[in-house]
Amino acid sequence: MVSHWRVQRVARVVRSGGVIAYPTEAVWGLGCDPWNEDAVYRLLALKERPMDKGLILIADNIRQFDFLLADLPQAWQDRLGGTWPGPNTWLVPHQERLPEWITGRHRSVALRVSDHPLVRELCALTGPLVSTSANVAGRPAARSRLRVEQYFPRQLDAVLNGPLGGRRNPSIIRDLITGRVIRPD
Repeated sequence: MVSHWRVQRVARVVRSGGVIAYPTEAVWGLGCDPWNEDAVYRLLALKERPMDKGLILIADNIRQFDFLLADLPQAWQDRLGGTWPGPNTWLVPHQERLPEWITGRHRSVALRVSDHPLVRELCALTGPLVSTSANVAGRPAARSRLRVEQYFPRQLDAVLNGPLGGRRNPSIIRDLITGRVIRPD
């Protein structure tokens, strides 16, 4: 069991502009404060990922995304609420409310409310986080802390150690407007 003070310490690292690794439902993730441009660009450089691809944001509850969801049709909000928390990532219109270093070239942003207890505890302290798999682009996603450290030796500001959530595959990604599956589970 991870102690609350360790989660608080990692949350302070995020708030101070750090890039972290943490366990998610299926793989290890890299994260940072989505509003901190320097942190996001550093994370992208570590992954060797182009900015134009966009990033996923995770939260501990749907209310953390109210700034994006409040004026969407009720049917769409109900669709999201019916699948969260859980392994469902939705592409949601960002309505120019997020910086381009998060949305990339897209008119939507990928959002997920995690059901992983450590992620939820962390996001409760930090607000939404960037969430991307802990790997260099083109390499398999890390499924252990050891692999994270092999991919990013002494390059991360903190690692929140803990177990993965027990899922075999990363979350399904669907388009909120069309319902189309972008990445199956």
